[in-house]
Amino acid sequence: MSANTHSELFGLLDITGADADECARLLATPPDESVLRSMAALQQRLGTFPLESIREDNASETVWIEALLRFAPAVYSHHLERGISPEVSAASLADMGLQLRINRRVHGRFGLDTWGWLTLHMAGNLFRLGRLQFHLVRGPEETAQAGTPAEDQRWVLGVHIPEDGGLSPALVDASLAEARLFFARYFPDKPAAVATCDSWMLDPYLADRLPDSNIASFARRFTLDRCTDAPTDAVYFTFRQRGLQDLDRLPRDTSLQRVVLERIDDGGTWQLGHGHLAL
Repeated sequence: MSANTHSELFGLLDITGADADECARLLATPPDESVLRSMAALQQRLGTFPLESIREDNASETVWIEALLRFAPAVYSHHLERGISPEVSAASLADMGLQLRINRRVHGRFGLDTWGWLTLHMAGNLFRLGRLQFHLVRGPEETAQAGTPAEDQRWVLGVHIPEDGGLSPALVDASLAEARLFFARYFPDKPAAVATCDSWMLDPYLADRLPDSNIASFARRFTLDRCTDAPTDAVYFTFRQRGLQDLDRLPRDTSLQRVVLERIDDGGTWQLGHGHLAL
């Protein structure tokens, strides 16, 4: 069975090239019991606004790829039933194709080591709106804003940054503006007054070293709540390399690449910044 047979599905998920051929092979035969169990787990979460992805599971990476492929149309229908446009749904679900391409860059093969991340999309509460992704979830108490009614403090938008573009202030402004309108329209019973972000880009060290960068501009939007050690995040998201081995072989062509590696050279540890902003 060729990728052309599934052109509509692969178009929705932005799956292309060799990844489309591999996915078509997975869909060429009926799903086995392990795939059906994984799909059932996804179905249980659809529309429930989970905060965490599915993590520990006995199913293989390939099983999860097939389950995600087969379940995606149900998520698309769920979006449309809420009145969400096909364009927003497709932009949100297209992260699967992007993650498959990233996997090829990282591992040199077909696969999806970030399958757990994609289980958030399949719950129907994570959307790509312009440059950024927004994940509507119940919020922790520390994000509550003074003077905000208690019932309005229950929901926050987790902000995520896809790799496929820049972070110019104009793009970020437009994305945040779109998110304010989108969630107020489609989820009026779950008002989110705060957006949160957990990212190595919020590590203050980065803004100190690259103060005029778009990354620093993005980070300054957030009130930093705390930082936690994340030694490998900066390397992974800058170079798409898992782990800290062979760092001397990585390029130092850009100012960002140099900052990331020089901090490690100097014995420092990259951190994950946890911040919030008022919407």
